[in-house]
Amino acid sequence: MKKLPTETPVYMFVGFLESGKTKFIQETLQDERFDTGENTLLLVMEEGVEEYDESKFAVKNVSIAYIDDKEEMTEEKLTALQLEYGATRVLVEYNGMWLLEDFFKAMPEGWMINQLMTFFDSNTVLNYNANMRQLVFDKIENTQMVVFNRYSSNIDKMDLHKLVRGVTRRADIVYEYEDGKADFDDIEDPLPFDVNAPIIEIADRDYAFFYRDLAENMETYIGKTVQFKGIVATDKRLPESNIVIGRHIMTCCEEDIQYSGLACVLPNAMDLKTRDWLEITAKIEFIKHTIYKGKGPVLIASTAKKCEKPDQELATFY
Repeated sequence: MKKLPTETPVYMFVGFLESGKTKFIQETLQDERFDTGENTLLLVMEEGVEEYDESKFAVKNVSIAYIDDKEEMTEEKLTALQLEYGATRVLVEYNGMWLLEDFFKAMPEGWMINQLMTFFDSNTVLNYNANMRQLVFDKIENTQMVVFNRYSSNIDKMDLHKLVRGVTRRADIVYEYEDGKADFDDIEDPLPFDVNAPIIEIADRDYAFFYRDLAENMETYIGKTVQFKGIVATDKRLPESNIVIGRHIMTCCEEDIQYSGLACVLPNAMDLKTRDWLEITAKIEFIKHTIYKGKGPVLIASTAKKCEKPDQELATFY
């Protein structure tokens, strides 16, 4: 009986119809450097105008399978396809109208995302973002690189830059022209607060940026002192001087608003209730805390005082 490999690298290419996914995958499979001798399964989940020309593949042992219906994208189906073709690596041309979470849930055991690239048509992506923000956000959130195809000098790079940086600071950004020339994004993107200040003051409008950057660049903040206003969350299982403090963050749309808080140790016990507003000055340490079930960023507060809720309660990236 055939068994799945212990580890299967998965290369995902995501984006909307006619965004350049097929062209990029075709060129990848024409590159001899991508031929590792492995059996490769190409899963095509969206058929556009362009079709694959297998006669030009430099990569040998490539099998193409099509999944047109999202209901067919199950762990059982993907497992069966891998076993049928004896694939030891998988390429995925993903349907832009499907959420990535659906694929992640269907991945067989041992499948690991080795690379995730996102493709957009520079001429249409802002319209997609205006009308289908959740789908655009979904394609950017976990990507390693965003490629803006069909870019021309009459398109404002800053609009495209802000679209990506409003979701993540990690992804590389590439602008590819019609003639094949490509530019890497080199726009400086400073944070809205000074991480080298003696006390990093986080304005009400900037908590989302602080929370995300702390998660992405933890080592930058360890030992630093921050000051901000946040909403308290209490838990009877915690010591009296321990709380969680944070803000509600909207990363994409109203449906995904969630409370994003950090463990905090107060100078002394205070008569606090969940949803109270508190202004704190605290040093960030990376230590064990019950909230994290292990180590995490813990705010060791030197001062803490109740305050009125600010005019801008909801934190966003806009």
